[in-house]
Amino acid sequence: MSSAEQTQPLITHLLELRNRLLRAIVAVIVVFVGLIYFANYIYEFVSAPLVERLPEGATMIATDVASPFFTPLKLTLIASIFICVPYILYQVWAFVAPGLYKHEKRLIMPLMFSSSLLFYAGVAFAYFVVFPLVFGFFTAISLGGVEFATDISSYLDFVLALFLAFGIAFEVPVAIILLCWTGATTPQSLSEKRPYIVVAAFVIGMMLTPPDMISQTLLAIPMCLLFEVGLFFARFYTRKDKPEDEVEE
Repeated sequence: MSSAEQTQPLITHLLELRNRLLRAIVAVIVVFVGLIYFANYIYEFVSAPLVERLPEGATMIATDVASPFFTPLKLTLIASIFICVPYILYQVWAFVAPGLYKHEKRLIMPLMFSSSLLFYAGVAFAYFVVFPLVFGFFTAISLGGVEFATDISSYLDFVLALFLAFGIAFEVPVAIILLCWTGATTPQSLSEKRPYIVVAAFVIGMMLTPPDMISQTLLAIPMCLLFEVGLFFARFYTRKDKPEDEVEE
């Protein structure tokens, strides 16, 4: 095979990758444009768990002149990316699908659906369960002579870090199924290592969340429960030494 013939498939794959990336970017832009009018309302919704628990007379503040304008736009852009997660994952699947076997395709599609669902579940858990507890705890602690006032930009960075941490942490079942399906480990082996995994969950919770025991524990406990869920479903997936069929073109 000549070098030109070898280069052609590579160029084709690169063009396909570029097209998939462009589609994902366009989808994010379209959603962003549709949401930009509601940027302030979106920020008010995200900031509600803190605002509702502020001491009487306290408000959020903006320490930068442009923060009231750019902070809601930043949140809206990130919200657009979150909304487009299923479509982005679909573009990833469509790119790799031609090189997958049929039995692999049957597994990948449910995993993509479940990974999107779990990501949104993690974000929702952070907003509806973690934020009320964490902000209720923080606002209840007051120092003499110190007025509680949170910068809107700092708050956004704080909640986005928690959203991402919980969204990723809730992907534990998908990660376990993939590890067992590829043969990297087995459900029996993971079950024997359960005590170490519980400790690791609390260590990960400490690393991914702010330095308070509440958010760390609220991240570690769901990870432990989701580990058990992933372990249960992983028993139904075993590594196939031989493919069921040829690679589809």
